[in-house]
Amino acid sequence: MIGAATVLQTEELLPEGLDISFKIAPSVLVLGMLLLFLAIGYVFRVADTENMWVAGRSIGNVENGMAIGANWMSAASYLGMASLIALSGFYGLAFVVGWTTGYFILLIFMAAQLRRFGKYTAPDFVGDRFNSDSARAIAAVTTFLIGFVYAIGQARGMGLVGLYIFGDFGGVIPGLSGYQVMVVAMMTITVGYLTLSGMLGATKNMAVQYVILIVAFLAGLYLVGFTQGYSTVLPHLEYGTLITELGNEFSEPFTNESYYLWIATCFSLIVGTCGLPHVLVRFYTVESERTARWSTVWGLFFICLLYWSAPAFAAFGTDLFAENVGPVYGDPGMSSEAGDVIVVLAAQLAELPQWFVGLVAAGGIAAAIATTAGLFIAGSSAISHDLYTNIINPDATQRQQVLVGRLSIVALGVLTTLAALDPAAPIAALVSYAFSLAGAVLFPMFFLGMWWENTNRQGALAGMLTGLGIWSLAMINEVLPAYLSGSEAPLLSEWLATWVPAIGAALVAVPLVFAITIVVSMVTDEPPMETKRIVRQCHSPEPMGQQQTAEDVVTDGGTDETPADD
Repeated sequence: MIGAATVLQTEELLPEGLDISFKIAPSVLVLGMLLLFLAIGYVFRVADTENMWVAGRSIGNVENGMAIGANWMSAASYLGMASLIALSGFYGLAFVVGWTTGYFILLIFMAAQLRRFGKYTAPDFVGDRFNSDSARAIAAVTTFLIGFVYAIGQARGMGLVGLYIFGDFGGVIPGLSGYQVMVVAMMTITVGYLTLSGMLGATKNMAVQYVILIVAFLAGLYLVGFTQGYSTVLPHLEYGTLITELGNEFSEPFTNESYYLWIATCFSLIVGTCGLPHVLVRFYTVESERTARWSTVWGLFFICLLYWSAPAFAAFGTDLFAENVGPVYGDPGMSSEAGDVIVVLAAQLAELPQWFVGLVAAGGIAAAIATTAGLFIAGSSAISHDLYTNIINPDATQRQQVLVGRLSIVALGVLTTLAALDPAAPIAALVSYAFSLAGAVLFPMFFLGMWWENTNRQGALAGMLTGLGIWSLAMINEVLPAYLSGSEAPLLSEWLATWVPAIGAALVAVPLVFAITIVVSMVTDEPPMETKRIVRQCHSPEPMGQQQTAEDVVTDGGTDETPADD
């Protein structure tokens, strides 16, 4: 992979219409922002596991809502969503619908219940709920894999935007192009502050990053719309007058992709949202289930501000590209690289001041860094807490656990950087592979584990292995050839690529995983009564104390009659 990456030239990644050069004002702005992130990481540096993994369960609902928003709105949301809508039209709406719907399911069915269960990590829940170190290990490996795949898209976004702001520094690191140098630089800074601060500093940074990204995105949208005559006070609705001028590929349903792929993608994004470890772990950082619910509401509101705006930005960018650069669709049309920075491109094509275009670009970097932070914390905690402490070395000291966690963050950073030097797909597609994995393997375990007390160890293991197998098969068929030979042809079967696409494999996997988990659980021994009581306590109408978990209540004298009524 490294060998292939080193031959990649910067000019192959230069988006049409972007001025790739060193820009003083945007560079000062972005460097100041990155130094601020490092300073916050230093101020909130941690030395114990409670602060390292769950921020001492001390985060309030508004701050956690902002962290949810920043954690969630990655480069895929800030840059990739508008890109997909611009390049794929109606198909891109599957991402808006899927990602938003997933959060409603989290709010209604999982947020408060997971907080009541009260663990450190997503694999921690799987291991303790199903009384199985094997299930914990599979969940930990899956979490690490999700962090790796998801972060590749973030690194690509940081590299492209960094290339625009700082110019082409190709050759500064021997053998690497300007884009690749930017990927290495941005990932080094991200890994640097995360190894210092853990979840506590990451959360404080996410709140700041949310403010930066939402101000940059909304200000960019309003100024582009107003200066170009597209809109006045509500561009989110006014962009509709452009629809008929943007071509059939933008406005007509299923012109670019099939109806089945739209459904498969949307479904995978919904269930993937509910299975992403870095999303679920946010509910462990608050003191009670009430705070968990309210922080989800705040998070939805903060996310809505950007998601409602992305289609309008895509429409403005598409029209400006057609007017100033060339045809958007057809051969050659707009490249995926240009699409990935359509938000920045629109600001530049609208001839806004350079410093302001830099601000819009800085918002993209803030979004990518915030999500990478959440992913790396979740991935490293899976290795340190779930594999090292719970399975390999139960007598590990706090210092040893934190050290292994920091080394895991560095390992994730190195792997992600290498893969991002020559990524196989656009940002949003790369991120979607991670959603498909989370939906196929982890979501069924969280949902059944919380809502059906008879789900047992054997059922969970059978279901997780089934989901992991289906996802791996789809990835080997579609994505692996792109890395090995640059080919877009499926490795195993065209039929498999059509009906079990890598981007939407959860549509087939989730029903099968649910069925296998339920059947195997029914024909094997029921889980222990104490586990059932803990599950019932997670649904009890009786409020629990702050910092208290369902296990605490059961251990302190819960009874078999604990009601399960929600």
